[in-house]
Amino acid sequence: MSFDISPAIEISGTVAFAVSGAFAAIQKRLDMFGVLIMGFITAIGGGTIRDVLIGYTPVAWMRDNQTPLIILATVTATILFKKYINTFKITLFLFDALGLGLFTIIGIQKGINAGLNPGVCIALGTINGCFGGVLRDILLNDIPLIFRKEIYATACIFGGTLYVLLITRMDPDMVKIIAIIVVCAIRIIAVKFKLSLPRFYA
Repeated sequence: MSFDISPAIEISGTVAFAVSGAFAAIQKRLDMFGVLIMGFITAIGGGTIRDVLIGYTPVAWMRDNQTPLIILATVTATILFKKYINTFKITLFLFDALGLGLFTIIGIQKGINAGLNPGVCIALGTINGCFGGVLRDILLNDIPLIFRKEIYATACIFGGTLYVLLITRMDPDMVKIIAIIVVCAIRIIAVKFKLSLPRFYA
């Protein structure tokens, strides 16, 4: 009997980004409502844009009660344990990297299911992975990571390309795991060794 890991990937990605968004809001000293909104936006922002682009409306999180409840529970836990979480900034970075990998694969799968070509699927994966964080950073008055020198979207593109190349050659669940690990690893290695894309100056 085969086990589809896609639901587990989606739940894990939602939790990872909800923690990331909520903690970013806590660091900016937003009130409880602001923290909740940032958690929601970070967790569902990329997926909402993805669904609108492929014409899947109402968007995914509006079709079920599970996603909003997961985000609400995650943000509540983040608020309650913020003192402990604050001491684990590396862990929070890992949550963000994990969410990036998980949501990239979810976006690519949605594109494949919609019958789109591989290049567009990779673009959808990148949007799914990055744009919740973009919306979060814009609302918190920060320059989004995707537009700075840090390797962020590039990790999604590399992992997404690998997924598209391997999906017809290997076990699909194994390919998902490999691609997620690649996205996370590129992001982590880039930050650890201060790797970045070239910057341009006027």
